[in-house]
Amino acid sequence: MAESASRTCWRRPSGRRRPRRSGPGAAAAAAPAAPAQPAGKPQPSPKRGKTEKLPRIRALIAKRMQQSLHEMAQLTTVIEVDVTRVAKLRAQAKDSFVQRHGVKLSFLPFFALAAIEALQAYPIVNASMDLEAGTITYPDSEHLGIAVDTERGLMVPVIHNAGDLNLGGIAKRIADLAERTRTNKISPDELAGATFTLTNTGSRGALFDTPIVPSPQSAMLGTGAVVKRPVVVNDPELGEVVAVRQMVYLALSYDHRLIDGADAARFLVAIKERLEAGNFEAELGVA
Repeated sequence: MAESASRTCWRRPSGRRRPRRSGPGAAAAAAPAAPAQPAGKPQPSPKRGKTEKLPRIRALIAKRMQQSLHEMAQLTTVIEVDVTRVAKLRAQAKDSFVQRHGVKLSFLPFFALAAIEALQAYPIVNASMDLEAGTITYPDSEHLGIAVDTERGLMVPVIHNAGDLNLGGIAKRIADLAERTRTNKISPDELAGATFTLTNTGSRGALFDTPIVPSPQSAMLGTGAVVKRPVVVNDPELGEVVAVRQMVYLALSYDHRLIDGADAARFLVAIKERLEAGNFEAELGVA
C-alpha cells in the first residue's frame, strides 16, 4: 500500500497532458538548421596548358600601360569615405529613379559626379603636361573615361563634357556606354579624348588598387567595394561611439611630375566631403 501511495503522488493528474506545439513554428523548432553550403570549387579553365596568339587589343593595352609607367612618375594616394548617407538615399530613391531614367542607381554615378565637381575646383588633376614645350594645358571641360571590363579586355569609353550633366544624366551615360562597349557597338570617337578616368575596381569586390594612369592623362581614380563595418563616429550627444557604417576606399593615381601630394589630397578631400554630406536629395527628387 505504501508503494502504491508513493506512485500515486508522482503521477500526472488525470486528464492533464503536456501541451504540444503545432504550426510552422513547431516544425522549424523541431527541424535542425540546414548546414551552410560551402563555396563551390572553381572549375579549371580549358586554357590551362595552351599557347594562343596575343589578341590585338591586349597587345595595345600592354604597350600603352608600359609606356605610361615609363613616361610618368606615378604615385597613388588613398582616402577612406563614409557613404552611409548616399546608401540611404539610394535605397529611398532607387525605384523612382528607375522609373524616371530607365537605369538602376548604383554608387558609381555619385562617385563620378563628385569627381567631376572636384576636377572643376582643382583643374590641375584634369590637366596635361608637355615637358618639351614647357607647358601645362587645362581643358575647359571634363571628359570622363569609364573603364569597362569586356570579353576583349579593358576598354574606356568617354563621357564627353561630363561637367554639363546631372546625376541622372551621368547614370544614363554610364549605363549606355558600358552596354554598347560590351556588345561591340561603341564608336572609335567614343573611346578617345578622356581627360580623366574612373575605374570601378570594387565591382568585383576589391577594396582598392593602384590604377595606372593612361597617357596623356595625369590622374585616374579607382573606387573600391562599399563594405559595412564598425567605425568610430562623433555623435552630437554621446560623443565618440562605434557604429556600423558603409565605407569605401578611393585611390587616386597621378603623375607626380605635375601633381603634388597636397594637390591629390585636396582633390580627394573634396570628393570625400561631397559624398559624406550626401546632399543629393534635389538630384534624386527626394524630400
